[in-house]
Amino acid sequence: MTIIGEKLKAAREAKGYSIDYVSRETNIARRYIEALEEGNFSQFPAEAYLIGFLKNYGEYLALDGKELQAQYRMHKIQEQPIPVEQLLREPSRAPGITIALVASLFAGALIFGLVFYFVSKPRKTEINARAERRAVVHELSEGLLEQRLYLGDTVKVGGSDWSLILQKIGDIITFSTPSGELLLGLNDTAKADVNGDGQSELEILVQDFLPNKPENGVLVRLDAPKDAVGEQAAQPVSDVLPAETAALAAQSNTATNSQALFSGNTPYPFTLEIRFQSYCMFRWEILREANQGRNERYFVKGDVLNIQAQNGVRLWISNAASAKTQAIGGGRTVALDFGGPGEIVVADINWIRDTDGRYKLIQTRLEN
Repeated sequence: MTIIGEKLKAAREAKGYSIDYVSRETNIARRYIEALEEGNFSQFPAEAYLIGFLKNYGEYLALDGKELQAQYRMHKIQEQPIPVEQLLREPSRAPGITIALVASLFAGALIFGLVFYFVSKPRKTEINARAERRAVVHELSEGLLEQRLYLGDTVKVGGSDWSLILQKIGDIITFSTPSGELLLGLNDTAKADVNGDGQSELEILVQDFLPNKPENGVLVRLDAPKDAVGEQAAQPVSDVLPAETAALAAQSNTATNSQALFSGNTPYPFTLEIRFQSYCMFRWEILREANQGRNERYFVKGDVLNIQAQNGVRLWISNAASAKTQAIGGGRTVALDFGGPGEIVVADINWIRDTDGRYKLIQTRLEN
């Protein structure tokens, strides 16, 4: 067992976690968790996978991911030390024989190399077949795109001139964008400003690739709200707007699962209390209030977030079942249900003015 494995195992046991429990929580297969703790790094299909799992597992156990990666690299350097006997061996007493033997081996290797080159040389048909594949242009016309890209492929974001081009596949992935190059490793994410408003509307996640097999391409996930790709998202109706039945109808065309939480003659401030049960990427935006932009954080089990708003809040949840949420306002508390495990949900919690003149705080699930 390596120092890395001992550190991981000790941190897991200190928290009282079993390997099966950690596997469910992190989505890392049991055999890879055991391999990390035992220092059996040969079990991983490629070093990029090992680095990615080591980073994720370390952060899950509240360890320093960068320190673990540095220790792994040091371990790798020390794997093949120079044998001491080679340093202490006396010079050969028969240099002439050694030179002749080396010359013979060199000549044999040269002949073998030439034969192998001509036998394994790609035929023209093979070269032409590889050259036939042309770069593909993909269109991000919805809020989410999961696509395997190959060298030269492009992703264009609908309704804008912004595009992402896969430029290089190595130990890290290189993308070309209008604002410069993006360098990402396995499970790394990056954000991009698509429409030039100074905000990061697009999130890019590298999900799968093999550094030594660029022909396999790269599996990427691109996620952006609909208003960033040219589609109009549903908007809340605040107390400063008149009651408009048409506006409510337009909202219902792009939303499902509406639920009334509170009601009153006037809207009043409310708080959303979110308690996270497991790992979750969570975004929120307070609507129709000055100096309020989009927020985003990666939460872990045990984290608590309180959001206070006057008119409304828009939420984006990467794992709906992990965010246990309560709406608190007007002396009442109501539990909210957004969806099941692993479900990606976009929802609005906002005040609207109903046709009877009263205001209702409603939960509306948007199509994502």
